[in-house]
Amino acid sequence: MPGGRLTQQERQQIALGLADSLPYAEIARRLDRPTSTVTREVMRNGGPAAYRADLAHRATERRAHRRRPAPSRGAGSVPQPHGRDAEAVAEYEETLTTVLMASGLTKMPARVLTCLFTTDAGSLTASQLAQRLQVSPASISKAIAFLESQSLVRRERDERRRDRYVVDDELYYQATIASARSNDLLVETARQGVAILGPHTPAATRLENIARFLDFISESITRAAEQAREVLHTKPRTTSNDTAQPSADHG
Repeated sequence: MPGGRLTQQERQQIALGLADSLPYAEIARRLDRPTSTVTREVMRNGGPAAYRADLAHRATERRAHRRRPAPSRGAGSVPQPHGRDAEAVAEYEETLTTVLMASGLTKMPARVLTCLFTTDAGSLTASQLAQRLQVSPASISKAIAFLESQSLVRRERDERRRDRYVVDDELYYQATIASARSNDLLVETARQGVAILGPHTPAATRLENIARFLDFISESITRAAEQAREVLHTKPRTTSNDTAQPSADHG
């Protein structure tokens, strides 16, 4: 049955699966483990290109020896509202961070974004982030600058004139639109190449096809984001038995 620490043999199977270019989900299925376990294991030990079973096993043993009895950071060291299990929250935050890293974020921006996503208020100050993540203010500042550049967080001032960093209902919509529009320059440049290389040459045809493909993808993403935008404004509603259920906020 799945559960417990990965064995050295399981790590060797992960390494073989990566060498065969298998997706994490398939490797996890063969091990009878959750996909998040395999993803976290790989990302904590060099990523898919650098993962080595023996090194990963030794690194895990070293971490286990260094680990303190009580968690020193994250959800495990913060009082949990709504009766949440602190250990489960800490484990989930680690999993979400790992998945965000697999999607392209580096570790610190992923940790900051996870912190904001899992905070009910959806906002924290720099000092709160530094305290929760047990890192320097400079590390937070650098991570926030990157996340702001990707439209993944926004900055606002609170009543005490402190900067707060926010993830809200619109940010994923805005980030999706920005991502779609980021293709515009490549489309324009590809079509410049068509004119320079000659419209009926193989190279020009290739560039025109790339431009048409990216144009289509950008338009489709933008249209889908507009259609799905209302989903981001769904609010929890409380039923008679105090169970929160999603409901669309139609304004």
